[in-house]
Amino acid sequence: MRINQPSLSDGALSQGWEGISNFLPEEAVVSDRTGLAAVLAAARDAAPVNSLDVVARDLRTRFGARYVSFLFVDVVGNGLLRVSDMADASPRSRTERVPLAGSGIYDKVLRSQKLVQVEQDGKGRRVLAPVTNRGDTIGVLELFLEAVTEDVLALVEEAAHALAYIIVADRRFTDLYHWGNRTTPVSLAAEIQRQLLPSAPSCEAAEFTLAGALVPASDIAGDTYDYSLDNGALHLSVTDAMGHDVNASLIATLVVNASRGARRAGAELAEQARQMHQALLDHGNKTFATGQLLRIALDGSRAQLVNAGHPGPLRMRDGSVQEITLRVDMPFGFPPQGAYQVQDLDLRPGDRIVLFTDGVQEREAETVDLPALLAQTAAEHPREVVRTLVTAVADAHGGRPPRDDATVLCLDWHGPRSETCRPDA
Repeated sequence: MRINQPSLSDGALSQGWEGISNFLPEEAVVSDRTGLAAVLAAARDAAPVNSLDVVARDLRTRFGARYVSFLFVDVVGNGLLRVSDMADASPRSRTERVPLAGSGIYDKVLRSQKLVQVEQDGKGRRVLAPVTNRGDTIGVLELFLEAVTEDVLALVEEAAHALAYIIVADRRFTDLYHWGNRTTPVSLAAEIQRQLLPSAPSCEAAEFTLAGALVPASDIAGDTYDYSLDNGALHLSVTDAMGHDVNASLIATLVVNASRGARRAGAELAEQARQMHQALLDHGNKTFATGQLLRIALDGSRAQLVNAGHPGPLRMRDGSVQEITLRVDMPFGFPPQGAYQVQDLDLRPGDRIVLFTDGVQEREAETVDLPALLAQTAAEHPREVVRTLVTAVADAHGGRPPRDDATVLCLDWHGPRSETCRPDA
């Protein structure tokens, strides 16, 4: 059974738990049969760090679940961290790391975004449901049930949707969810870098689907990707700051925040680029960063791009992959650069656009055939595309830490729609 997931707006989050309830499926809120109104109320009254236990307790009570756990997807999407519902244990003593590669059932749930059930030696069923919000795969809800009916499975799906909303609301107040999607130690440089990335690496709307990924997630620094949606346009960017470690992350901080400040003030692309350039001239100590800025009108009327010394994007159209030829301006922070050129981008419904940094094709990563991988993943969701690409880059280094970041941002352009949001795939 498919449960349509309505839009959860910023307004709902600003209203708190009552606002979230307004955006859940109507039957999930008002029906006594589902009991979700009660679990939302319990989550609202609990401390943010206890939300997972509130949902687990509700599932045990309503369905007689023998075991409930939640598995966080890590920041790159290559691993999971299981958090069990043993109420008397500390969070770190009730966790288990689960590699996603070769996991079979977990990979199937995340790829298909559908509930999966498995017979457990005649003693009940193992049920797994995706916990996803607007295409952002937060994790997997797993429980063991002795009796399973279609109604029960539908209610488990509703509980997983509710849990996604609960986590989105609660992760503003606790580090639990940041800790949960880290499967390796994080350096100071990478900590700074992580804070520059969008809080959700994937997003779905009527007009587009997008996803981004960056490796290595635990060290180095300098690469960023960003996106934002307003009433009339989708904004995308990738940047690559000069150098490594903390210095590169500080340069990236200047560039990203100059971009966001200009964008949030309503500046057009040329002015955003100018302010990013000026930020490095004023505060960057003679450093620079390459990058691309895109602005795509949601009505399909225009797509524009600024290219500051960055590798050209790839476009897949009708099964064929080609590099988009662009005019190249100087990187941000190069004193000779004047006004940045705003270029028109040929973008049609059905196109897949991939932006990336030079770490995807430098040194050992030169062996990675990006066009071939894009062709192989043509039917996949963008989040699977970026996971495939960054995994291939990491594998090309033969287990050695890459000497540069590798960042990929994948956009599927569906074209103008009358709806405001699609359900999760």
